[in-house]
Amino acid sequence: MARHPCLIGWLRAGLSILPGFLTACHPAPPQPRLPGTLEWERVELIAEKSEPVTEVLVHEGDWVEAGQIILKQDASRWQARLARNQADYGEASARYAESLEGPRPERIREAEARYQGAEQVLHIRERELNRLEQVLLRQFTSQDAVDKARAARDAARAERDATQAAWRELRQGTRQEQREQAHQFKRRTEAEIASASVDLERLTLRAPVSGRVDSLPLSVGNHPQTGAVLAVLLAGSAPYARVYVPETLRVAVRIGQSALVHFDGSPTPYPGVIRSVRADPVFTPFYALTERDRHRLSYIAKIDLTGAVSQLPVGAPVEVTLPELSPAP
Repeated sequence: MARHPCLIGWLRAGLSILPGFLTACHPAPPQPRLPGTLEWERVELIAEKSEPVTEVLVHEGDWVEAGQIILKQDASRWQARLARNQADYGEASARYAESLEGPRPERIREAEARYQGAEQVLHIRERELNRLEQVLLRQFTSQDAVDKARAARDAARAERDATQAAWRELRQGTRQEQREQAHQFKRRTEAEIASASVDLERLTLRAPVSGRVDSLPLSVGNHPQTGAVLAVLLAGSAPYARVYVPETLRVAVRIGQSALVHFDGSPTPYPGVIRSVRADPVFTPFYALTERDRHRLSYIAKIDLTGAVSQLPVGAPVEVTLPELSPAP
């Protein structure tokens, strides 16, 4: 059977355009869009002490640098506490210095004089007792008088021993244990000063990071409770997109992957980079689901935006596409 050359050419041309025709009839499915919102890193500054607000130095919407003062609380009570601790430290330092120097020479001489005086009194009491004992033998005195003289002699001897011990103690100087006690007391007062200084400094609220003041719940005169929020900062120079990644796409999403963030009312998307992807799903744990239900899981991903995005509104809904992610079949 003869083959007509024109017919063969038409067939070949038809086969060449068939893939394009099929593609036009069945276009590739669109890229999946990950829903979420635009967020900032929020930093809440709380009241560590329950003291009235005395001064607010910024306004909502102001940009603050790290270390800049935001507001102040009444510090009168804590200044008095610091002054008391400083006085205790002065006393402790004096005691420690005295323990190192030992007793003054004047105190040693005083103790020696007391001992010598007690020694003389003891000699007198002994002579008086001896005299009365001799008189008692001749029966010119009573036994009661002798007993009183003996008691006076014993008291004088005890006084002599006590003054002698005190004199010897001063001559030997301060014991090592006493010096160590004075040293530890001084260290304790130093720690109390450091603690009071920190508490006093915390009454001046400073920005821990650079950012924009989002909220100032209290004004001058308000008396916050301990733990109450005094200010909220939006930290960093740019927001990020917080989106939900479905379980079917989790394996294909990776850190460092490029992304496009779409906003309502913006004709062009903003470029971004995936910063992190949560390892745990935000809904029912995967081990509690059947294979049929696992597609309902979602994982939170954070995407850093690049470019001039500092004025974008917080909380705005966004949709994210991943150019490197192949469309779902």
